[in-house]
Amino acid sequence: MMTAKDIAKRLAERTEEVCKYLLPNGIRQGNEFCVGSIRGEAGKSLKVHLSGEKAGVWSDFSTGQSGDLLDLFSAVRSVSLFDAINQAKGWLGMGTSKFTAYKPPTFAKPDQKLPPLSPTSEVFTYLTNERKLLPETLASFKVSQDGRTIVLPYVRDGEIILIKYIKLDRDNGKKDSWVSKDCQPSLYGWELVPEDARSVILCEGELDCMTLHQYGLPALSVPFGAGKGAKHKWLEFEFDRFSRFDEICLCFDSDQAGQEAITDLLERLGRHRCRIVSLPYKDPNDCLKAGVTREAMHELFAAAKTLDPDEFKQASTLVEKVIDQFYPPDGTPLGYAPPWDKAIGKIIFRPAELSIVCGINGHGKSQVLGHVMLHMMAQGARICVASLELKPARLLMRLTRQAAGLAEPTVDYIRAIHHWYEDKLWLFDLVGTAKADRLLEVFLYARQRYGIDIFVIDSFLKLDIPEEDYKAQKSLIEKLCDFKNQHNCHVFLVVHPRKGVDESKAPGKLDTKGTGAISDLADNCFAVWRNKSKEELKRQHDGGALLNPKELEELKKPDCFLICDKQRNGDWEGRFALWFDPQSFQYLNHETQRPRQFVQFSLR
Repeated sequence: MMTAKDIAKRLAERTEEVCKYLLPNGIRQGNEFCVGSIRGEAGKSLKVHLSGEKAGVWSDFSTGQSGDLLDLFSAVRSVSLFDAINQAKGWLGMGTSKFTAYKPPTFAKPDQKLPPLSPTSEVFTYLTNERKLLPETLASFKVSQDGRTIVLPYVRDGEIILIKYIKLDRDNGKKDSWVSKDCQPSLYGWELVPEDARSVILCEGELDCMTLHQYGLPALSVPFGAGKGAKHKWLEFEFDRFSRFDEICLCFDSDQAGQEAITDLLERLGRHRCRIVSLPYKDPNDCLKAGVTREAMHELFAAAKTLDPDEFKQASTLVEKVIDQFYPPDGTPLGYAPPWDKAIGKIIFRPAELSIVCGINGHGKSQVLGHVMLHMMAQGARICVASLELKPARLLMRLTRQAAGLAEPTVDYIRAIHHWYEDKLWLFDLVGTAKADRLLEVFLYARQRYGIDIFVIDSFLKLDIPEEDYKAQKSLIEKLCDFKNQHNCHVFLVVHPRKGVDESKAPGKLDTKGTGAISDLADNCFAVWRNKSKEELKRQHDGGALLNPKELEELKKPDCFLICDKQRNGDWEGRFALWFDPQSFQYLNHETQRPRQFVQFSLR
């Protein structure tokens, strides 16, 4: 994600061009660009540094306005910082990501009319007396009530996006809350964050957000509380808006859910711009109730710390993770299982790993990988596929056939399967040669915005790396390793073997075409091999040819083998026999197994 600071730095590299573009009536005098004001008339009140450490810094000495070139964009064009970022990116020629996703259904808009909060209501009394929130704070956030229920509208750009309800009465001490149905997940408090703010606090609850605003600190609250995974669904829809913030202070409770939220958000929002605050009480509202002053609260947030880099750790702090390796929580393996019973416990697709999948042309490596992907999606994986050899519709046709377990699913079934894909599958929409750096840029966007944890590149030969340039190939594999390690995701890379004498021998990790670094740096090496001799005998047999006993015995052999000859973090290497079902394109445990329907479907 390019932040406001990043865009301002890019603009500063072309300061004089930016000044002439925005304020064409200005003139250069020494190391300064001079103009009358942000309105652009001739004069010298507004001055911009053209070079040096202060390049792009400007001040209007008649009004007191100042800032960097992004602020100048905002002031001259009279637009918000968010719009200024988009305009500046357009001027810089920074295009949007070529990234397609299944779009969710249209969100509903709350239609409930919200009366102002009555000073005589029990909600008002609770919020002012017990929570110490001022009436003007409640009015600013348009808080309403429904009997003994607090009604909190999520307002953005003057429009109510979502409404949250919190009951005053608690059952066994547990908070009872819910949100309006089918509304877009969003953040609470956007309307109260100044348009030119470059920093913001992200907190765990709406009352904390109001508290921080009352302290004079710009804040937003997550809609579904702390935690991980689906708790941060809002980020998909607010991702672009966060580009304006150079600094984000995470203010979550110190319990397990709060720490999970911090860990997840550090990765997706960018560790470099996130800071963690330590409060003397459980949360901001508890600080308010305890009488923590405005000055003290500002000092606490000014002292918020960044976390140490992931690479720098005391061994003793990793004890719980080591225990999890021996004894996974709830008995669940730390990764995704393959679709074959015989492989369970032997192969695991773990986070922070690179797997290469090798196979001779036409031996079904992409098809086998498609079957694996569907099984991972059924386990909760989010997958992005860069299929550089197949057009998206063709790829999805094959994958949908596998998902249905049928050669010709009905139109309604196809729609149901694509609805199932909605929050599970995304595509990098390009067929042909892809620039490797661009691909990784889009993958990073996908990881941060959508929480995608499985990435597939099919294939290595379709990236912009010459076959004979082993140095460039090694560099790309190193970048893929850095990516999967830094972002805790799994990357599949489809590769091809060197040409052999014939197709009778399955390729191994030493047969990969290109630099040896491909298999050396990969965590897992798999190969897919089809029994072509059996297929030829079957064609002859089906055509009426008489086969000898040895040939008939050959027909009983498996259709395919999946070979694992490297698994850095596992104890097993070997091969599995698989049988191919031509109707579903699935690879089965044994000849009599029926294909699986990954998406249950009925017209009833």
